[in-house]
Amino acid sequence: MKKYFYSVLLLLLINTFAHAKNELFIKKEFIIKGDTLRYRVMYPENYDKKKSYPLVLFLHGSGERGDDNEKQLVHGASLFTDSLNRHNFQAIILFPQCPLKQSWVHRVKKDTKPKDVKSKGLAKPLELAKKLVDYYLKTESVNKKRIYVVGLSMGGMGTFDIICQYPNKFAAAIPICGIANVEHLKKVIKMPIRIYNGSSDNVV
Repeated sequence: MKKYFYSVLLLLLINTFAHAKNELFIKKEFIIKGDTLRYRVMYPENYDKKKSYPLVLFLHGSGERGDDNEKQLVHGASLFTDSLNRHNFQAIILFPQCPLKQSWVHRVKKDTKPKDVKSKGLAKPLELAKKLVDYYLKTESVNKKRIYVVGLSMGGMGTFDIICQYPNKFAAAIPICGIANVEHLKKVIKMPIRIYNGSSDNVV
């Protein structure tokens, strides 16, 4: 019984610590022409508007969609709130949340082959995320030559999509478990891209 109690207590402490860390990400809403994109932003330690910082756009997977402005931090946020990383890699971090029943990309079926992925322009949520990046370029101290995008699963697809649509905006990209039409990637042939995939994602 005592062992069970301590296990539960440890889990509660870990959850509380993770939640406290996530509070470093400020809740915000980006509203433009009647459309709303909920997102979280974390600024560098001792943020100084006289300096110029990299910006990272993080696109979550399908399981983190919603309107709570919280679930998008489930995967990946701890990499950025880690005190050592935050100290050594000063950057502005954006975590937008895709609404329920929507997607960062135009509908892709489970059995869709990469060569069948069409270029139709950005899906609405990803278009808003791109406009959010543009907004931060105008209003915050962002180094326009150091804008990066990272995405998981559905967000990995969104990562491929946004760099192919706007190849001159991003300095590098990390798509994780995403798919892309190789023909489209010719547009970003000179961009540094680190691609990850694995069997743990049974959708892609």
